[in-house]
Amino acid sequence: MPTESASATAPAAARPPAGDPELPRLSALGWARWAWRILTSMRTALILLFLLAVGAIPGSMLPQRGVSVEQVRNYFLEHPDLAPWLDRFYLFDVYSSPWYAAIYLLLFVSLTGCVLPRAAAHYRAMRARPPKTPRNLARMPYSATFTTAAPPEQVVTAARALLRRHRVDTAEEPDGGRALAAETGYLRETGNVLFHLALLALLVALGAGSFLGYRGNMLVVEGDGFANTLTSYDAFFPGTAVDEGDLQPFSFTVEEFQASFIEEGDLSGQAAAFSADLTYRAAPDAPEGRHHLAVNHPLSVDGAQVYLLGHGYAPEFRVTNAEGEVVFDQAVPFIAREETAFTSDGVIKVPDAGEEQLGFTGVFLPSAAEGPDGELVSTFPGTRNPVVTLTGYQGDLGMDDGGSQSVYQLYTDDMRELGESPELSPGDTWELPDGAGEITFTGYRDYISMQVNSNPARVPALVAAATAVAGLLATLFVRPRRAWVRARTREDGRTVVEVAGLSKIENAALTAEFHQFATSLRDRLRETPATDTGTKE
Repeated sequence: MPTESASATAPAAARPPAGDPELPRLSALGWARWAWRILTSMRTALILLFLLAVGAIPGSMLPQRGVSVEQVRNYFLEHPDLAPWLDRFYLFDVYSSPWYAAIYLLLFVSLTGCVLPRAAAHYRAMRARPPKTPRNLARMPYSATFTTAAPPEQVVTAARALLRRHRVDTAEEPDGGRALAAETGYLRETGNVLFHLALLALLVALGAGSFLGYRGNMLVVEGDGFANTLTSYDAFFPGTAVDEGDLQPFSFTVEEFQASFIEEGDLSGQAAAFSADLTYRAAPDAPEGRHHLAVNHPLSVDGAQVYLLGHGYAPEFRVTNAEGEVVFDQAVPFIAREETAFTSDGVIKVPDAGEEQLGFTGVFLPSAAEGPDGELVSTFPGTRNPVVTLTGYQGDLGMDDGGSQSVYQLYTDDMRELGESPELSPGDTWELPDGAGEITFTGYRDYISMQVNSNPARVPALVAAATAVAGLLATLFVRPRRAWVRARTREDGRTVVEVAGLSKIENAALTAEFHQFATSLRDRLRETPATDTGTKE
């Protein structure tokens, strides 16, 4: 026929090679199903969990804006070339970065698609009957055989009594004998499923806390107060669903701050303890309470926690302008450039000095001494010899341009330098050149850096974490095992009893437990000394 002739004359290159069938191409739906199977596999979930842990490493090694804006600022000053590159990859905002959120969301989806079907399968397994008695019990890791005068029904009844904590199923054998199958240890898989479900719930709680909660950082000078309003924060990180009206209306005052350092020995200069005494109100019309704030003892008020993060020094200055008017008189927080001796840097801005504004950059040394090269250094974090050195500027501070300025940075583009001050101790005054006025270092106060954390999902996250630990303990200590008993009547009227056991984990104690069950069953059925032909493997 023509069709056959055409096929016979077709060139060999036009025909598919023999033995190499052409596979159908996957459709878009097929690719989606393949991607879903890969994403929801336990291997993928473990890889994503590992990546989540690895991604958190920079968050523990580098300062984070959500914890301490001041430390991030100091890192930029100490590493001006490296810090901008790290910031491009969100390494100072690890836990709110897009790449960390992507890992988090993929892990959530992977766990959901992996754990929920597994939980459903485990539920069905718990309701199912125990596995049927195998045909050859001698192949089990443990097996034993003995004879008894008791009938098969009595053997099964006795075995059921000994296995009362097991899920038991009995059946009649085709040869008239009786068989029993028992299984226990379901809590191991239950704990495994519970652990993963709790991990999933923990991810949900952390996400809900980030969505519904907020964090804020601030510095509060000793003797000053704080009201929980948006303008009171130095840095504020609200959740997506949080607005200004959701902030709890509490307030507090730092009455006194205490800091102690190790005075002598190899650990000299290290912190011994930080604490502060607060008075607070949960609302403007609420009664006043007192709280001793320490590093691991936050203030909890109206669902928010106030944490003590660190401390520093706030030198006090009084500035008098050229007309003799006091135009500035307050404490200014200085940020420590290092925490071994608390050498601190700060900025003083005096916008109301007159026709030309005044600005100062300063260095505060709590324990000033002459260094090896003759420079002035601080030798101890405590205030043994407090000294301030200043550099003065006069001109336009740029505060009226409408843009925001950092209170820790002085913009000197439109200012001229007045010179450097001598070393100022408390009570010393520097007469400014050109009759610009004077500045007096009147003393110093402590300040504390604090964080307010409001997380409505904190308790659910704690419950989920505790549940995960409980599930993990069940996975580690519960021993799943199966036992079978078969009783058959021999021609001489004696009953042959076969006992077998199988453990899903390697455990020598379970072999001893199976043997104890076999001997207990034999002893319970024995009316006269029986012949024991048991074999144990």
